[in-house]
Amino acid sequence: MAASAVEEILPPYLDSTSEPPPLFDGTTRLYVHFQCPYAQRVWIVRNYKVPALEHNGKVIGESLDLIKYIDANFKGPALLPDDPAKKKFAEELIAYCDTFTKNVWSSFKGDPIKQAGAEFDYLEKALHKFDDGPFFLGQFSEVDIVYIPFVERFQIFFQEEWKYDITSGRPNLAKWIEEINKIDAYKPTKCDPNHLIPFYRSRFLA
Repeated sequence: MAASAVEEILPPYLDSTSEPPPLFDGTTRLYVHFQCPYAQRVWIVRNYKVPALEHNGKVIGESLDLIKYIDANFKGPALLPDDPAKKKFAEELIAYCDTFTKNVWSSFKGDPIKQAGAEFDYLEKALHKFDDGPFFLGQFSEVDIVYIPFVERFQIFFQEEWKYDITSGRPNLAKWIEEINKIDAYKPTKCDPNHLIPFYRSRFLA
């Protein structure tokens, strides 16, 4: 599923006192915030398609634009299939992701299990559409990359804060998470619960 299982050594954090790296010196770089789910999307794609990402004198900042740029400019498995039905479903799912995340986040100050449950049910149903693999389009694709950074965080936070397993009664979602966790490109990008939990509490529950 992934090209390499070599453990990635993360570079030091850059802060306001750090010397900026030289831009456009011919090096391919990817700049990420280790705790940001949007940056994590691109980090997974970089690991999946290229050995290292600033490229050809360009710096691109939006995660979905970056995913498409990497997919178009680097060799490796395509992130979307040729099947028109799967492409159409991919567009629908990617377009819905912002609604999914907003609805789950907004549930935190209401009845999170009931309100967010409908969103996890949406994923469960979507994962049932194609039967040629455990992922949204059957095989691993851009759609999985778009959703997993958020599902990863929600799974951690719901379990910690409300003792709620988001995969309970959702076998497709459980299998999807299990299979995602086997992908080498994803493993080093996973967030640290010790950072996530206090951040989510201060951001959404304070």
